[in-house]
Amino acid sequence: MGVDFSALRTLINRYCAGEENWVDSRTVYIGHKEPPPGADAFIQQRFPDNRVVSSKYTFWNFIPKNMFEQFRRVANFYFLIIFLVQLIIDTPTSPVTSGLPLFFVIIVTAIKQGYEDWLRHKADKAVNQCPVSVIQRGKKIKKESFRITVGDVVFVKEDETFACDLILLSSSRDDGTCFVTTASLDGESSHKTYYAVQDTKAFRTEEEVDSIHATIECEQPQPDLYKFVGRINIYMDNEAVARPLGSENVLLRGATLKNTEFIYAVAIYTGMETKMALNYQSKSQKRSAVEKSMNSYLVVYLCILISKALINTVLKYIWQADPNKDEPWYNERTEAQRQRHILIRAFTDFLAFMVLFNYIIPVSMYVTVEMQKFLGSYFIMWDDDMYDEELGEGAVVNTSDLNEELGQVEYVFTDKTGTLTENNMEFIECCVDGHVYVPDAICNGQVLSGAAAMDMIDTSPGPGGREREELFFRALCLCHTVQVKEEETVDGIKHGIHQGKSASFYISSSPDEVALVEGMKKLGFTYLRLKDGQMEILNREDEIERFELLEVLSFDSVRRRMSVIVRAASGDIFLFCKGADSSILPRVISGKVDEVKARVEHNAVEGLRTLCVAYRPLSPEQHQEVCRLLSGAKLALQDRDKRLSEAYELVEKDLILLGATAVEDRLQEQAADTIESLHKAGMKVWVLTGDKMETAAATCYASRLFRRNTQILELTTKRVEEQNLHDVLFDLSRTVLRHHGSMTRDNCSSLSNDCTDYGLIIDGATLSAVMRPPQEDLNSGSYKEIFLEICRNCSAVLCCRMAPLQKAQIVKMIKASKEHPITLAIGDGANDVSMILEAHVGIGIMGKEGRQAVRNSDYAIPKFKHLKKMLLVHGHYYYIRISELVQYFFYKNVCFIFPQFLYQFFCGFSQQPLYDTAYLTLYNISFTSLPILVYSLMEQHINMDILKKDPSLYKDVAKNSLLRWPTFIYWTVLGVYNAIVMFFGTYFLFDNTTFTSNGQRMTTNTQMMFGNWTFGTLVFTVLVFTVTFKLVLDTHYWTWINHFVIWGSLVFFVLFSLLWGGIIWPFLNYQRMYYVFMQMLSSGPAWLSIILLITASLLPDVVKKVIWRALWPTITERIQVNAGSFHVLAFLHVSGHRFSACVRCSCLLRNTRVDIYSPKQAECFIDEEKESNVTPPRPRRSLETAPEQRRLVL
Repeated sequence: MGVDFSALRTLINRYCAGEENWVDSRTVYIGHKEPPPGADAFIQQRFPDNRVVSSKYTFWNFIPKNMFEQFRRVANFYFLIIFLVQLIIDTPTSPVTSGLPLFFVIIVTAIKQGYEDWLRHKADKAVNQCPVSVIQRGKKIKKESFRITVGDVVFVKEDETFACDLILLSSSRDDGTCFVTTASLDGESSHKTYYAVQDTKAFRTEEEVDSIHATIECEQPQPDLYKFVGRINIYMDNEAVARPLGSENVLLRGATLKNTEFIYAVAIYTGMETKMALNYQSKSQKRSAVEKSMNSYLVVYLCILISKALINTVLKYIWQADPNKDEPWYNERTEAQRQRHILIRAFTDFLAFMVLFNYIIPVSMYVTVEMQKFLGSYFIMWDDDMYDEELGEGAVVNTSDLNEELGQVEYVFTDKTGTLTENNMEFIECCVDGHVYVPDAICNGQVLSGAAAMDMIDTSPGPGGREREELFFRALCLCHTVQVKEEETVDGIKHGIHQGKSASFYISSSPDEVALVEGMKKLGFTYLRLKDGQMEILNREDEIERFELLEVLSFDSVRRRMSVIVRAASGDIFLFCKGADSSILPRVISGKVDEVKARVEHNAVEGLRTLCVAYRPLSPEQHQEVCRLLSGAKLALQDRDKRLSEAYELVEKDLILLGATAVEDRLQEQAADTIESLHKAGMKVWVLTGDKMETAAATCYASRLFRRNTQILELTTKRVEEQNLHDVLFDLSRTVLRHHGSMTRDNCSSLSNDCTDYGLIIDGATLSAVMRPPQEDLNSGSYKEIFLEICRNCSAVLCCRMAPLQKAQIVKMIKASKEHPITLAIGDGANDVSMILEAHVGIGIMGKEGRQAVRNSDYAIPKFKHLKKMLLVHGHYYYIRISELVQYFFYKNVCFIFPQFLYQFFCGFSQQPLYDTAYLTLYNISFTSLPILVYSLMEQHINMDILKKDPSLYKDVAKNSLLRWPTFIYWTVLGVYNAIVMFFGTYFLFDNTTFTSNGQRMTTNTQMMFGNWTFGTLVFTVLVFTVTFKLVLDTHYWTWINHFVIWGSLVFFVLFSLLWGGIIWPFLNYQRMYYVFMQMLSSGPAWLSIILLITASLLPDVVKKVIWRALWPTITERIQVNAGSFHVLAFLHVSGHRFSACVRCSCLLRNTRVDIYSPKQAECFIDEEKESNVTPPRPRRSLETAPEQRRLVL
């Protein structure tokens, strides 16, 4: 009896003989059936179940994990150390004063994060317990989703969502296809076609599917949604038949089955190994400029804190060097403590002073900032002006940490297609051998309106030309991935396009393909459907032509083309190919190349998107060779993409050029106005696109990126071929530097067209050469610096023919330049994700290229026009608000703790607290926190209409102007001044016998009552009122919420003080505050001193503001003065059911003259505004004439 060692030999070869490639693959046994004898060994692999976990914590690890994460923050860790010091050594303040604010912050944060994680647990449970139909032993059974395992055969009905990643085995459709929407994965709502394995697509019952005997070998899970490599081995009569598996066979978790009754599929990736779960990982954390400033200020105040503690420690031992001045009796030091080594005593005292002064570090500021960002983000999402009726969606905030960064943007990097344009393609014309065809008329470039399309086509050139024209139309009807969506009519019968045209429409993931197929329909050739591998088209004689679809060579961004191989009814085999001219023309061996190329360039200048179409007849032998090449590449498990690319290169050659097409992508509504506003706001706008130069340049003119007087500088491959790169760069550098400082857009009046500025155009190939590291044998050094210098002096830059990675490289280069400007990237497609993630702020457009950009962005908006309000209004407001919040927090804490520092000079440096423990604890938590929080949410220093009308106001807050060191020093000095006034003002008034006795004879009780706690309480009362009134003076926009919170906080302080000192609290071991506040308020001079000290504290700041506004007013301050003095326009304009209050304020932006308008004049003004926002017409003009057609919006 012989022994078969083949299985053992296979194992040894795979795992011991160096075949490492097998480590990266897995074997899936369909239905958990072992392979037949003689096949590969059955190796039971362990895979995770289908449980999806998006939560961060469990019941057991929440407390330790959350505490660890919170104490990783420097401020929290610092206060924890201070709290521990208070517990360990004898400190002047109770541990409660540091512990309570810290634990309040920790608990609030933990509750917030715990609640969010509980919601994730709840969502996970709902998903994991969803019922799923699974085939077992020829029967359908129901399983909870989390119980599905790899190898289970799943049954899915129409409109159900896939519970895991599946390989399609069969469907209810005869051709084995199914339609799927992947909106939850990439946002695309269009129907995508997926294909069943050819050998299993006929199995449509549970018994038939259960009889399948096969294994799947595929790659290990990886997060790329659009890549899959595998093969299926189907065992028939104990012989394996291998078939390739690709992304077109994989149904991803989260996608939904559409327009298909049911499917059978096998699970290959489950649970956290599904592609959707692998895409859960969070993006890298971005930090705003304000946060960096906060950390810098924190370091400064930490140094101040250490200096204070060190100075007091040194002075204490200098003071105690006098034998008559020992440790104060009330510190209750034991003899053992007095006998310690002086260094130990000095270190202990140093820590005690650190604890006493630690309130200068505002721990509650971090909580307030987090709340301001979180709550403030809802104002963006609730903004009705940023809601799009067509999409039914508004703005989305994916991260609220960068709200203020929207007000600091210096560079805007934008995509073109789908961002500046609508990505809504309209077929304009096609060119066949130099003859131009349009949907309504044709005549060699002459558009004859009103002529019938069929009549004009019949007059096209001779029989040979007619044959090539029809071949061109057939090529466009066949070379695509368009699907036909058939809707049921009223009587419930489905109609095809040739039966009921109004009931069917085309759908595709590419809007270009739909436009081309619909264009061919207008020219007499209608694509009907793909059925049983046959593509059907209806020609102009209403005859149905059928072509067998043999191969599809899919489009990819590297090749920039796609092809199909079809067999006609006559038996002839054709390869039809369409793609970018740069991709098609080099592969053409015949055809009227010059005529077609000239038309392509003409249409590109007109701003149209162009494609070239070519074909290649294949003999049966050539077809067999092509099939062999493609089959070998598709069956490869390793380097499949590379081998397919090599095979495509060999197949797509020796083409015969047929012609070219032109489709239009219209400019988005108000895109030009938005770019104009961004320029006026001081931002530089760069367009990064993969389109060809002429098309992109025409769009830039139409969108006002380039103006009529813009001098275009070209840094392109064509010019570099004529001159070397070194010479071109230095020529451009000399050109722009010659006019530096006088010819830039920033120095030009927006009302003048006489000023010249520069616009740069660069392509991807030249950019690669510029970005290349310098060679050692060249003396030129790096070209990058020269390129950056040129770009700095250009008002706008257009980068065309860009790869996605190059977009990110440009953003990274600008970020790393010596100015370190704040960058913003905006796009709508997957190719924009890299630059969105690279920029300081990433914004996604809810466009038609999927939602990958939206998912990876920090903010998402429906249209490009909404960027204007996002930056000029929301960004401006949030920066103003959070800047005031940060400076105010440090200011009020200086006012709070500096009197404590001064007090040590009057108490023998004994670490005696000036304020009561309750005041120390509640100052930042209750008495002063809510007013600044409401201010940071509500403040509008200028009306938002003015901000939109004069974008130059954005420059007032540019470059982090409100958080610069001079401003920080001013706030700190103001805080120190206020503290000195409060302390010494109270000290001198307190020392007055008239005050202490209230005009009466001083008694012992009175003298005791007006002791150190009364002194501290009086200072604290002046402090609370002063810092609150400081905020009142800075508030420009008052609502009932501001009034309620500001005055309510003061009332709460008074009531708390009365209650705290009016009752003997049994749980306290001291009653030092009993009746102190009431006794203080019973003194008339105390009231007078409070008023005088508050006035003296605030007066310098008021005087400074008055002088500065009178002598050196900013544009913002000038508008505030005028807006406060006049009602520029007060009327209500009734429009339908809406009331619009309009404010005419543009005259205030340049001077102080104010015009008063009548209602009639105001209505005219509204009409003018509406006209100024009309979308520019389609740019059907040359580069020279395009700018002249635009109207300047004043």
